[in-house]
Amino acid sequence: QVRLVESGGGLVQAGDSLRLSCKASGRLFDSYGVGWFRQAPGKEREFVAGVSFNGGNTGYTDSVKGRFLISRDNAKNTVYLQMNSLKPEDTAVYYCAATRLSKGSRNLSEYGAWGQGTQVTVSS
Repeated sequence: QVRLVESGGGLVQAGDSLRLSCKASGRLFDSYGVGWFRQAPGKEREFVAGVSFNGGNTGYTDSVKGRFLISRDNAKNTVYLQMNSLKPEDTAVYYCAATRLSKGSRNLSEYGAWGQGTQVTVSS
């Protein structure tokens, strides 16, 4: 069973950058697809970005394309989400999640392991 811990959230101003980290423990993490999701108050959890088991394929929701970059370092069992040009609408709790689908998925229900989340707040 993979366990995930996010870090790197915080309070920033619009236009600033943050890098979130998702540290995994457990066997075979390098065979899992990983996704970042977010949930704003009163809204459903939504897909933000995903990466395949080896980092070779990535995907993003339209609202973050060109601003966010997902990557992974399997030697460190860590997945990153570099967030640039942050906007107030990016404010949410950000979660990383792992799926046995090695190519990853945009579908929340495909993910069986979740971190506890990290808060990102962007002020205008």
